[in-house]
Amino acid sequence: MSHILPEFQKYLVERKLAPEKQIPFYAYWASRFLRLCSDEDIKPYDLKIQIFLDVLKKDPKISDWQLTQAANAVKLYIHHYLSGDHLGMPAKSIEPSNNSFPDLNSVQLKLREALRIKHYALSTEKTYTDWFRRFYDYLKHTRKKNWATEGANQEDVRNFLSYLAIHQRVSASTQNQAFNALLFLFRHVLQIRLGDLDKTVRAKRGAKLPAVLTPDEMRQLLGQVSGRDLLLVHMIYGTGMRLMEAARLRVKDVDFGSNTIIVRAGKGDKDRATILPETIKAPLTEHLTTVKKIHEQDLAKGAGDVYMPDALDRKYPNAGKEWRWQYVFPANALSVDPRSGKVRRHHISPNTISNIVSEAVKKAGIPKHVTVHTLRHSFATHLLMNGVNIREVQELLGHKNVETTMIYTHVLRDMSHAPKSPLDDLLAGSKDR
Repeated sequence: MSHILPEFQKYLVERKLAPEKQIPFYAYWASRFLRLCSDEDIKPYDLKIQIFLDVLKKDPKISDWQLTQAANAVKLYIHHYLSGDHLGMPAKSIEPSNNSFPDLNSVQLKLREALRIKHYALSTEKTYTDWFRRFYDYLKHTRKKNWATEGANQEDVRNFLSYLAIHQRVSASTQNQAFNALLFLFRHVLQIRLGDLDKTVRAKRGAKLPAVLTPDEMRQLLGQVSGRDLLLVHMIYGTGMRLMEAARLRVKDVDFGSNTIIVRAGKGDKDRATILPETIKAPLTEHLTTVKKIHEQDLAKGAGDVYMPDALDRKYPNAGKEWRWQYVFPANALSVDPRSGKVRRHHISPNTISNIVSEAVKKAGIPKHVTVHTLRHSFATHLLMNGVNIREVQELLGHKNVETTMIYTHVLRDMSHAPKSPLDDLLAGSKDR
């Protein structure tokens, strides 16, 4: 099969991104993907990949390991080879000519490059790229505007944000996300200054109180999970960590001796210390023993490497294989790193964690809208109920201002000190008669 996408096979060999015997099959999967996709299809590449994998899943002749191989092959082809990331060559420049605007793919490449230079999260990279595509589609199909010759300006951004609020009826947070994505695009990629956007129709967001579980509801939820899933839910609720903070937790940041967990690069890229609950130390120790065996098996197969933050992988080339850097909650299988193209074991998927909580809430019959973040809200509220000082709660949560933490005092009042309804007095009086 050496004739299938020979340049792609050469790229895989030189970068050592796949076992040599499997490289022809990587090219085969990439070629099947290309046959399925139309050049005129403007869907995001990640969606195209998912559609391709869904087609493969329906084929009874394709096993799970082949599906994983196909997914890795297509991601390497799309996110690395097509991006100009072969033989060390930079991605195609997006400098426009005198009579044209940068094309769609060129802008996407430059946008991704700018986000990585500024150390934005991969999830932000995907979100901002998606908003650019939605903006592009809006100009092309709704405004009937030719991007190549007319480009885009401040008025187009204002109209798009108003369109989201009026016709799409998006929430205020979604509209603000779109605005931030386009602001970054125009400022750092297109080098176009956006002026006053005050006339934009903005979606309004009123004051919201967070959903919080009562202690009894929390016990009901915990009763619906077991094993690793129970440990994971215990960890998030008992420490107040955010979803991605729990997913990215590494072995070295768990300090059993001082009952402390160090949360690295949390919101705002800040580190903080939080509680390691005494009740989970034994199951966590047992869990890490299992994880270490998996790591040793990966090392035996020539893998065992994890993503290293910033430039640590260049400064300490072998640190990624050390036990202390491994994730506490690793993924079940090896996969292609979407940025480096290396095959490694990533951390547990945030969607997996969300599904664990959602299923537990459903089984427990809790009627509230509960997400993973609800566990963090419940952690803070229950600490205040137990008399913990609000300043200490602020530090555990990593809030910059105590005013942010004070929202839980309102929830606490609603849960514990709500005034009695006059209806209760009325009915109590009628019983006395």
